[in-house]
Amino acid sequence: MTIRYNISVTEELKDIVMADVVLILAFSFTEAGGVGSLAANSKTFMQTLVRFMPIAALAVTLSFVLHEMMHKFVAQHYGAIAGFRTSRNGLMITLITGFFGFLLGIPGATMIYTSSFTKREDGIVSLAGPLTNLAVFAVFLAALLLIAPSQSSYAYIAISYTFFISIFLAFFNMLPIPPLDGSKVLRWNKPVYFATMGVIFVLMVYFTGIPKLTILYMLMMALFFSFFYRTVI
Repeated sequence: MTIRYNISVTEELKDIVMADVVLILAFSFTEAGGVGSLAANSKTFMQTLVRFMPIAALAVTLSFVLHEMMHKFVAQHYGAIAGFRTSRNGLMITLITGFFGFLLGIPGATMIYTSSFTKREDGIVSLAGPLTNLAVFAVFLAALLLIAPSQSSYAYIAISYTFFISIFLAFFNMLPIPPLDGSKVLRWNKPVYFATMGVIFVLMVYFTGIPKLTILYMLMMALFFSFFYRTVI
C-alpha cells in the first residue's frame, strides 16, 4: 500500500474550492427543480438558480467546508497528516444528481494518514465534524430568533436554509454506517454516540419539518445495517 506523507496546501485548497463550487451548483440545481423544471420553463429555472446560488454558497461553505476542516484540524492535533481530497467520480455524481433534481453529495472527504490512532482518537476526530455542524446550526438558529426577519424575506430563507443543511448534515454523518462518522463514534463510545444522536434527532424533529417517524426509520435502518455489517465482515 502506498501512503502519502505530504499534502500540498495548494492542492488541498484547489480540491476544497472545487468541491464547494460543485455542491453549490448541485444544491442550486435541486432547488430550481432540476432538468424537468428547465425543460418546462427555462426562464423561471434560471431565475431561481441565480437567486438561490448565494444562499447555497452560504449554507454549503459553512456546513460542509467547516465540517471537513474540523476533521483535519483535530486529526492534526493527534499527530496525523490530514487534508481534503476530491473524488472525480464523486464530483460527477454530485453534479449529475443535482441537475436531475435530487442530490447525492459525495464530492470528496478529508483523508487522514496515520498508523497510531486509538479508537478514542478516531472517534473524537469523527465527532468533530458533526459537532461543528451543530455549532453552525445553533448560531443560525439564534440569528433567526434574534433578528426575526419576515418569513418571506431573502435573509430568512438564507438563515433557515443554512441551519437546515447544518443539522441535516450532522444527522446524516452521524448515521452508524461505515465509513460515515457515526460508525467510528459508535465504535469508540456508545453513550457519547447516543447522547449526540439524541440531541440531533430532537433538533431534526422540531426544526426541519421532516416527520419524526421518517427520521426514526432512517436511524433504525442505519443501526440495523451497522449491526449486519459488523456481523458479516
